[in-house]
Amino acid sequence: MRRVVTMELCFRGAGWHLDRAGVILSLMKWKLLTIGKPALEYARLGADEYVRRLQRQTDFSWQVVKVLPAEKPAGHFWLVLDERGAALTTMALREKVDGWEMAAVKHITVMIGGSDGHDQSTRARADLVLGLSALTLQHELALVVFLEALYRVYTLKRGEPYHR
Repeated sequence: MRRVVTMELCFRGAGWHLDRAGVILSLMKWKLLTIGKPALEYARLGADEYVRRLQRQTDFSWQVVKVLPAEKPAGHFWLVLDERGAALTTMALREKVDGWEMAAVKHITVMIGGSDGHDQSTRARADLVLGLSALTLQHELALVVFLEALYRVYTLKRGEPYHR
């Protein structure tokens, strides 16, 4: 028992902790902000499904807002989804997430804009601007694509067979 406590303290310093079953979990809190709820049924169903799955893997919440925040709270990492953003593979996104955990990042806010996307000032304040495709994606489709990609990252991290 003492060994597990020692391991847990080491993991906590690196942004991790052990659950009761001894499974390593991240201490990062993910908050997804979207402008408006998805109107399309496929997007609503897909988003709800992946949010449920993610909440079993990490501390994840989704908030629908009318306006994205103008100021970044201290200590928060902002990830903005935008067609002009960096294109990452699944493995590169996993490496980013691993890096944030090792750097003990506590709060990651992901922002998906509405039909007009993000303005330049939002992109400029972001810690990372991520593109999901070279194509322009409708914002509801981008929501589902991002949630699935993040879920895939967490299944990779846990060694689950979802990612083949």
